[in-house]
Amino acid sequence: MTAPKFARRGSLLACAALTLLMTGWPAFAQDKEPEPGTPLYGRPKTEGAMKLDIVPPMPLPTPADKLPVAKLKLPKGFKIEVYAAGINDARFLREGDKGTVFVSNWMGNNVYAIVDKGGKREIKMLYKGLDWPNGIAFKNGTLYIAEHNKISKVADIEDHLDNPPPLTKIYDDIPDFRPHGWRQLGIGPDNRLYIAIGAPCNICMPPDTNAQIRSMTLDGKDVQVVARGVRNSVGFDWSPLNKQLYFTDNGRDWFSEDLPNDELNRVTEPGKQHFGFPFCHQGDIPDSEFGWGKKCSDYTPPIAKLGPHAAALGMSFYTGKMFPPKYRNAIFIARHGSWNRTIKFGGDVIAVFLDRQGNVKSMEPFVTGFIENNQYLGRPVDPYVLKDGSLLITDDHNGAIYRVTYSK
Repeated sequence: MTAPKFARRGSLLACAALTLLMTGWPAFAQDKEPEPGTPLYGRPKTEGAMKLDIVPPMPLPTPADKLPVAKLKLPKGFKIEVYAAGINDARFLREGDKGTVFVSNWMGNNVYAIVDKGGKREIKMLYKGLDWPNGIAFKNGTLYIAEHNKISKVADIEDHLDNPPPLTKIYDDIPDFRPHGWRQLGIGPDNRLYIAIGAPCNICMPPDTNAQIRSMTLDGKDVQVVARGVRNSVGFDWSPLNKQLYFTDNGRDWFSEDLPNDELNRVTEPGKQHFGFPFCHQGDIPDSEFGWGKKCSDYTPPIAKLGPHAAALGMSFYTGKMFPPKYRNAIFIARHGSWNRTIKFGGDVIAVFLDRQGNVKSMEPFVTGFIENNQYLGRPVDPYVLKDGSLLITDDHNGAIYRVTYSK
């Protein structure tokens, strides 16, 4: 496995600047009042709360032999190993028709490709200097990239990995708010492109252009709002059984250490459902400011609560055949882990099992061990199912990708 040379360069000062960029908010001094929209705005001025701050990633990607694989725990029969290292801030994954694994890199503004050449994986940079390219999608040879305020595509990308053609913009009617300005992207079973547009704040009355999930044709036309009241979804997928859209949503900050929970939601009536933000959180808690005069029963509740400040991000339905039958059509969800909570919560991958009606039947840990002594050894972002049935998991804290396999 060859790490890209650029991943090994750079000063600690430059990486510190990228850490600030990762949050999506401007930097500010600890002794100054945070500006509205920034992560620490609204933080109580109490001793416990004032100790809490964002969790920076490692200043440089962690070498493969230093990754915390040996400390990660999985159910019996499963094995986890390093798939790739040296991709700073590795975020979301997609697999091409010819087996290329595409990787987004939000903080570093790059998009990569991983190519397997006779058992040796080579990492190639496809595009650099983009504007927060968090969400990616792939369909019929075409790679789609969602930057902060536009979506672009490139056709036949796997035939041009060494000399990628220029990106072609297909859609740019996206609000230019930086808070929660990283976009999630996916292609549904209806052959439409979906994009999440978060609220431009921790808690506020969002503009009509925000706090929603949109869909459009693959050429960026016929734009429709699929769901409203969505604070910040950084992961969604479609059930292979009922073809409905399921999505994670991050709850507001500075309400309390233990509330509200992040959410797993289901869209049963596209365009008609409001999922509560900013009026109601986790389906049953009115907001202390915007909940006055509102009833939580007026909004669509989550089908599962995913834990307080868990930072539930990427999710994928398991459609492979490698894992035991119990995992077929279950959802794997990466919980990136809390930052504004004294005792860290999340930092794992969980399996969510549904009943025949598509409702949540149970949840259980799948990959744990990313937290040790209340510190992060890694922070999972996106669990992605490869065509061979194995599961890849990105870790933006270490700049790595792990692969989970199963054998009896």
